[in-house]
Amino acid sequence: MNKTRQQELTRWLKQQSVLSRRWLMMSRLLGVLSGLLIVAQAWMLAKILNHLIMENIPREALLLPFTLLVLVFILRSWVTWLRERVGFHAGAHIRFEIRRQVLDRLQQAGPAWIQGKPAGSWATLILEQIDDMHDFYARYLPQMTLAASVPLLIVATLFPINWAAALILLCTAPLIPLFMAMVGMGAADANRRNFKALARLSGHFLDRLRGMETLRIFNRGAAETESIRLASQDFRSRTMDVLKLAFLSSGVLEFFTSLSIALVAVYFGFSYLGELNFGHYGAGVTLFAGFLALILAPEFFQPLRDLGTFYHAKAQAIGAADSLKTFMEAPLAHARRGDITLKSGDAISITAEDLMLKSPEGSVLAGPLNFTLSAGQRVVLVGKSGSGKSSLINALSGFIPYDGSLRINGVELADLEPDAWRQLISWVGQNPQLPAATLRENVLLGRPNASDAQLQMVLDKAWVSEFLPLLPQGLDTATGDQGARLSVGQAQRVAVARALLDECQLLLLDEPAASLDSHSEQRVMQALNDASLQQTTLMVTHQLEGLTDWINIWVMKDGQIIEQGTFAELAQAEGAFAALLAHRQEAF
Repeated sequence: MNKTRQQELTRWLKQQSVLSRRWLMMSRLLGVLSGLLIVAQAWMLAKILNHLIMENIPREALLLPFTLLVLVFILRSWVTWLRERVGFHAGAHIRFEIRRQVLDRLQQAGPAWIQGKPAGSWATLILEQIDDMHDFYARYLPQMTLAASVPLLIVATLFPINWAAALILLCTAPLIPLFMAMVGMGAADANRRNFKALARLSGHFLDRLRGMETLRIFNRGAAETESIRLASQDFRSRTMDVLKLAFLSSGVLEFFTSLSIALVAVYFGFSYLGELNFGHYGAGVTLFAGFLALILAPEFFQPLRDLGTFYHAKAQAIGAADSLKTFMEAPLAHARRGDITLKSGDAISITAEDLMLKSPEGSVLAGPLNFTLSAGQRVVLVGKSGSGKSSLINALSGFIPYDGSLRINGVELADLEPDAWRQLISWVGQNPQLPAATLRENVLLGRPNASDAQLQMVLDKAWVSEFLPLLPQGLDTATGDQGARLSVGQAQRVAVARALLDECQLLLLDEPAASLDSHSEQRVMQALNDASLQQTTLMVTHQLEGLTDWINIWVMKDGQIIEQGTFAELAQAEGAFAALLAHRQEAF
């Protein structure tokens, strides 16, 4: 990563700090107060030692200064604890807001855009990379204020007492941030490579885990195990590179800090021996000045040392922000949000003229398309895989960009308010998604306030009631992760019931009977055939059997609709549909 990119990412990270400006400001003020207490504590301790050693004041007479010293020590500890709590709250609040923005961005991008990366990569981005930015806000940014204010307070305190000691500290202080920056540049680059390796490993592992049964069938278990081992070894090596730089940074800071404190100690040692006679203001180098300088010298460098320690957190945050900023600023071709809302209850009609469907990256997926889907009409869209059927479903859902015209009830789709438009749509895909905990909650997901009578009606229509008695808790049975405790057919019927419960104006069906056994397919298609009569319906399918009741069949090939007609008309014609039907019958 070049220096310009690092500076750009640092600016972006600092811009996000406005999300918790109040808490960060409070953390900085507490840090400055802690610096004042450090100076007060050192001053009182040096005074007490000077009274005991040089002035021979009895200990009993110093009870009040001792009490004040203990109180300052307790107050400093409490302020430090409070500053840590406030900093943690600031970091947690910023992480929450950034994660919310990322999730909103993912929702805006839509499933077609998200599928460009494995699920494991998105999980790494949302969870680990955002969490790794915590210390940048909780510790590094407040520490920058401490690293500037506390040394200046100490120098301002020492300069009227002994200008030589103050000058030694002032001249050696720049060495620490200089070497810290040199080491940190390499650490940021190593962290960036580490996060990319982690994202690849997460996606690689999750994909293999999902396809475990397929890998076993094709005897690829050993090969994929070796592949994961090599990827893990690469990630382990990159992690150790990051740790090496972290330890190197700490070693450099400790070395220069010890060297600077040693110079102050040597100066005062030779001054007391009479070898050096400068730095004071005519009264000689006093024991109080020596004690004060030596007590404050470690405290002078402590904020800089802590900043060096947290500089690793900055490097880590820069590495995490690289892909995060890229994602947040990536152009979404369909990101324009209209503000027109269609009337609820109106039948939906769709008209396309020279419609070109595009991928999120801008490549053409299908088109040009010219068709009219009248209000209340139901249409079956058939064609070979890759002909553009699912792309049309995604475009109608508002998830992929397009050129040309796609009008809904005479209004351009891009001018509609996306959330309001999707409220009018019900969708059933080939892979049922059941994110809620129980079967009841999954059916009520889109309409949680539905009555028991409405719920029972859709359960009967979708044939869910047929297998409910077989479940241990009936409707309250836990479905498991993505419906793992249900068969594919049962999960698909639950998805159909959920779609039927939502009173939609456009029903989109994307391969609803794919991967189902004959019994489940019959039940699902019967429910969907009945539901398709109640609103405008577009169904994408490879199942050509059972379409005789559908009056309108469209055939897609190479991204275009090349045939339209009834089942009987298309079956008798020598066209693409007849070829598909013959191929299906031959395979059967």
